[in-house]
Amino acid sequence: MGEEAKMRTCHLLDLPWEDVLVPHILCYLPLQHLVSLQRVSKQFHSLIQVYLANCRTFDLSTIGPCIPKEAFCSMLKDNKVLQSLSLQNCSDWVTDKELLPVIGQSQHLQRVDMSGCVWLTRHSLVAVSLSCMHLQHLGLAHCEWVDSLSLRSLADHCGGLQSIDLTACRQLKDDAICYLAKKCLKLRSLSLAVNANVTDESVEEVAKNCRGLEQLDLTGCLRVRNQSIRTLAEYCPKLQSLKMLSRPYRGLWYFFRMSWGLLPLSISRYNQRTIYLPNTGVFVTAVTFGCITWAHDLL
Repeated sequence: MGEEAKMRTCHLLDLPWEDVLVPHILCYLPLQHLVSLQRVSKQFHSLIQVYLANCRTFDLSTIGPCIPKEAFCSMLKDNKVLQSLSLQNCSDWVTDKELLPVIGQSQHLQRVDMSGCVWLTRHSLVAVSLSCMHLQHLGLAHCEWVDSLSLRSLADHCGGLQSIDLTACRQLKDDAICYLAKKCLKLRSLSLAVNANVTDESVEEVAKNCRGLEQLDLTGCLRVRNQSIRTLAEYCPKLQSLKMLSRPYRGLWYFFRMSWGLLPLSISRYNQRTIYLPNTGVFVTAVTFGCITWAHDLL
């Protein structure tokens, strides 16, 4: 009986790796647990390597500071099917040396977040633009190394881009942003926040070319004036969220008039006080009773 019971015993590693463990079990474990699991035995190490070679999403945002850069290179060295890569909180160690090999072999990437990675250079962005033709979402917040040439390269090769975060990319000026708007017509979400170089020229070019725009962040763009806000109202009927400065904008009054029935519209102030909160009925009530003057007074 003892021999029979032993034959009936099934261990975790006895299950098919690529058909069962990788797609149905390991994919639900946090990355930090997978890293720990591969230290259990040689078999588990091999299993995790199989998983890492086939994973579509690799998110280091929660454990970035705890991952040695050598481990990062090792974990993704055999992966050629990656679709989403997040490097937030990896600013202490990630450089072009670690990232370029990964980008070069990841031609299926659709989402890349390099926000806050201060030790990268423009070469990483150029590599992304040349290798990731199917890129749709890109995070570059607080990457001050992003310059006009690298952004133009991105615009030339990634025309299907749907969202990009350029918060605090202070090297960028109107010419680069206008070029991006003309090339990436499918943009739905764009942040140009915390950049004093951005003017009405950029905003108007974005409005006229990216008609499907839903979210725009202009927080801290001190040179954006009323005219470009009017242009946004005319050309971007799908706009749902507009973040901007906490100061009176006559253009916002025009926005309310042009946006009759285009709800929900969320216009946030610099201090994060929101004029209209979606799903609260505040602006809906104002529109229903024709009390847009009241909404204007809040500005």
